[in-house]
Amino acid sequence: MGDSSGQPGIHTYKSLAEEGPFGSVEPPKRPTGSLVMHSMAMFGREFCYAVEAAYVTPVLLSVGLPRSLYSMVWLLSPVLGFLLQPVVGLASDHCRARWGRRRPYILTLGIVMLLGMAMYLNGDAIVSALIADPRKKLIWAISVTMIGVVLFDFAADFIDGPIKAYLFDVCTHRDKERGLHYHALFTGLGGALGYLLGAIDWAHLELGRLLGTEFQVMFFFSSSVLTLCFIIHLFSIPEAPLRDVAKDIPPQQAPQDLALSSDRMYEYGSIEKVKNGYVHPELALQGEKNKNPAEQTRRAVTMKSLLRALLSMPPHYRCLCISHLIGWTAFLSNMLFFTDFMGQIVYHGDPYSAHNSTEFLIYQRGVEVGCWGLCINSVFSSLYSYFQKALVPYIGLKGLYFMGYLLFGLGTGVIGLFPNVYSSLVMCTLFGVMSSTLYTVPFNLLTAYHREQQEEQVCC
Repeated sequence: MGDSSGQPGIHTYKSLAEEGPFGSVEPPKRPTGSLVMHSMAMFGREFCYAVEAAYVTPVLLSVGLPRSLYSMVWLLSPVLGFLLQPVVGLASDHCRARWGRRRPYILTLGIVMLLGMAMYLNGDAIVSALIADPRKKLIWAISVTMIGVVLFDFAADFIDGPIKAYLFDVCTHRDKERGLHYHALFTGLGGALGYLLGAIDWAHLELGRLLGTEFQVMFFFSSSVLTLCFIIHLFSIPEAPLRDVAKDIPPQQAPQDLALSSDRMYEYGSIEKVKNGYVHPELALQGEKNKNPAEQTRRAVTMKSLLRALLSMPPHYRCLCISHLIGWTAFLSNMLFFTDFMGQIVYHGDPYSAHNSTEFLIYQRGVEVGCWGLCINSVFSSLYSYFQKALVPYIGLKGLYFMGYLLFGLGTGVIGLFPNVYSSLVMCTLFGVMSSTLYTVPFNLLTAYHREQQEEQVCC
């Protein structure tokens, strides 16, 4: 991406594909304040994610969802994501909105997150106010809560891609690394505050009595934080809208010039040979012969093309994707059921008991202590993200990745063998290592692979 000025004092940044052969290859260095503002989206997202992770399972059980079905709720959003993310990702890559490629999608997904939160945290109260029949009320409460969970979880998972792509589009390699570390830092801080919010007994405080229930308190804080953070994020770094380059090129322009300025798509591992601001003419002419930009832009992503792309990945990308899938599967399985584990297994409470019974109150106490454990996880995630830079020179990115998985496996093993309060809370520190690893190391590996390929191409 390059830098150009459309008006005095207003800067727009265009991709290399939109520049002439003498344009700047790298965008300008971003100030720390802009990167911090950009990271606020991760703070707000993780704050709300923490509230969901801590309270969704108790909410689903408290509205009467059968124990055999609540795991299925978590399956729906990953399936939707697998089917829709490539399609929306392609649409985002070619979005020509005046506000940029990524921000319209981030704004839309943020609104879906707010809608999902409103449904799963307030669904029971809304249905109770509208429906009197107990049987209908139960069915509608379960349905509204489930739909809210799926919407929120889908949008919260989905939004991470556009946020990372937004960062990569507008930053240099060095600023990408800095931005990812800020993302991890604010992800941990947001999660810590979100879990801390869930650990407070709001029922005995004035705000809890004013808003009705602790779920309404959660929604008030979560929606406020998410809205503020996303407003800051969307105004952090400007995006330039994509131009239709084919329309901007005069008919008499030479084929070589067209190849230099067209917005082409490349195969896995292929990079434009750029040196001192020039695009290598042989590669440009070859790209013009083999690729039609308009056809590439219109090409639809299908399940067949997605599977073909996965199979055609270079081995190091494929291994990283598979290990990242396994890591997130293990981490989310632990996080989403941790508070329920504390309430039922460690504290021996019962979420299906009457809400004024001793067993249900004991279960709620276990959920609150579980929130403290997840708060420890998020705090340690932020601290570990800060010290990652110091560890990389000694063990490397791959060593850092392996260490995160190893410590997480040890921590979950100890909790499974010794399910008591103190060992569980101590092992939550190791969950923080895994959290930080998943949010930063794979993306740093991707940028490292990309930089190595660039250096190989330039040296040729």
